[in-house]
Amino acid sequence: MLEDEVVLNEKTGGIRCVEQRRIYSDYLERDVIVDIYLPISLLGTAEEIELLLINDGQDLRTMNFTSLIDSLLMSKSIRPVLCVGIHCGIDRMNEYGTICSVDYKGRGVKAGLYGKFIFDELLPSIKSEFVISSFKEKSFAGFSLGGLSALDLVWNHAAEFVKAGVFSGSLWWRRKGYEDEGYNDEKDRLMHLQVKKGIFKPGLRFFFECGRLDETADRNNNGIIDSIEDTTDLISALKDLGYTDEQIFYLELEDGRHNVETWKRAFPAFLQWGWGNTE
Repeated sequence: MLEDEVVLNEKTGGIRCVEQRRIYSDYLERDVIVDIYLPISLLGTAEEIELLLINDGQDLRTMNFTSLIDSLLMSKSIRPVLCVGIHCGIDRMNEYGTICSVDYKGRGVKAGLYGKFIFDELLPSIKSEFVISSFKEKSFAGFSLGGLSALDLVWNHAAEFVKAGVFSGSLWWRRKGYEDEGYNDEKDRLMHLQVKKGIFKPGLRFFFECGRLDETADRNNNGIIDSIEDTTDLISALKDLGYTDEQIFYLELEDGRHNVETWKRAFPAFLQWGWGNTE
């Protein structure tokens, strides 16, 4: 279903923001709105296309994503990539999360269904729309809880994805509350637990962004805010499996906050890290 106007930047050869799509999901029992940002150079191409899915895609409009990626394409800083911003629904706290388990408040119960929407409904729709038999590679990114969801899907579908982008990720997602008896960082943070129990998955790469002003909470009173410590702890867990700085990029912004403005500033670094034009 076509809804919005087409934005075509012919002068820069940049982005054609294909009209907004509304895809009904049987799994989620709702319409899912997606924005598709297609580089003009990919129109009608026979080459395999790289795909980047982005959770909380409504935030891309707030950060004026078309202009952001246009400037990178115009300067040839990145190679063309098809970006799809997936708008969250009103039940965001249940659709995002980790597939392995709900959190200590029972949130994330639809995370598995959200994954089925991605693979069984969204990807086939995109392939049909642009007559694509397969993608050269697929990546997934997101903000806050959407970042956790993206990372979880990439980690659990390493044969499908190659890169994960996590901006101010909700890596505190845990199966026990901090005040619950027996809470342990090493055992109760759900994404960390998956990685610690996992294996090295060749080909995966990870981008993490955190701001030093993301929050003020410091549960162990060590002078490091929780969002940064949760992120660096996860990076350490990945390195324990064999990942190195060749596969992991960590961006810490001194004045970064938990907001769209910060993620807008960080996104070009992510795109250049993942799709930098080396020609």
